[in-house]
Amino acid sequence: MPVHKVLVVGGGITGSVLSLALAQRGAEVDLVEISPQWFGVGHGITLQGNALKALRSVGVLDRVLHRAVPFDHMRLRHADGGLITDLPTPRTGGADLPATAGALRSDLQDALCDAVHAHGVRVRLGLTVAGLDQWPGHVDVTFTDGTSGRYDLVAGADGINSAMRELIGITARPSPVGMSIFRVVGERPAEMDCAEVYYGGPRYKAGYSPISADRCYAYLLDENLDTSLIGPRAPLELLRERGAGYRGSWGKIIASLPEDTAVDHRWIETVLIDGPWHRGRTVVVGDAAHACPPLIAQGAAMCLEDAVLLAELATGSDPLERALEHFMSRRLPRVRMVLRNSLQLAEWEIHPGTPGADPARIMSETLQSLTAAA
Repeated sequence: MPVHKVLVVGGGITGSVLSLALAQRGAEVDLVEISPQWFGVGHGITLQGNALKALRSVGVLDRVLHRAVPFDHMRLRHADGGLITDLPTPRTGGADLPATAGALRSDLQDALCDAVHAHGVRVRLGLTVAGLDQWPGHVDVTFTDGTSGRYDLVAGADGINSAMRELIGITARPSPVGMSIFRVVGERPAEMDCAEVYYGGPRYKAGYSPISADRCYAYLLDENLDTSLIGPRAPLELLRERGAGYRGSWGKIIASLPEDTAVDHRWIETVLIDGPWHRGRTVVVGDAAHACPPLIAQGAAMCLEDAVLLAELATGSDPLERALEHFMSRRLPRVRMVLRNSLQLAEWEIHPGTPGADPARIMSETLQSLTAAA
């Protein structure tokens, strides 16, 4: 029997798309989000074609693309801004979709929030799961506000530091990759028409992507700095100091940032449950099951593919146990490949000059392989 009543834990991009896809297929969905507020926050996001395909499947793509910036190529530059090469990007979502789109995370999340409400998902904020009891035909859930519920399926989409993962006895934990990232949103220069990456400077690399008509998302990949700097309000002066030596449009963007600019700084971490992501009738998906460094910009796409496929299989004709096995057989090899190649790129960034290093080949082969259906 297909599932009818589902609990989704986590209201980010993965949980929102999963809730929406389930509701559209006739499931009764509760979505719980630990934050007391539910709206789009954060910096920019790169959505490659397979991510756009997932958004189209749940009916929000047109709204996202109304404000996002689509493009079909990227440029590699020297640290001084000189052009290395202009590369076409494979259309991983199919020939009828852009290869890539840059968007504000807030625009994407706002579109998903509105669609989730419009499709009758019951959204509860400021709470999460305190405990659960698995039974052959259902899961009994106790929430942190003392209420409870019974569900056919519980899906944890609560991010890389997932509490649901630990709650169901999966021992995988995030580990640092060995690099950190500064992120900012700034004014989009008139000449910016695609993502660009700067190599050969004082840090691992710098780059940016257009995310709206007048805004861009810029970043700097650096070594792991002191943990006291981690958070959404790192010093702008530190970013400028660490990024000194990158010129061209990147240098102009950073120099023009207002002094009150929010600078997000994080250590990049990774996690992979290299085995079943489910225990009984509970499953974890998205970054809770797999999170990779942003070297191929496939993190969001992998999460969205999880959500769409899980909704399709869980509401299909197969028993849930078989549906989850089928889900794993389709998702784990694809996610494992993306994570492996992303970590290889990170390793080459951290140790430049490694014999045999060929980032362009790895990126091209990865994206080309993702043109196959998820």
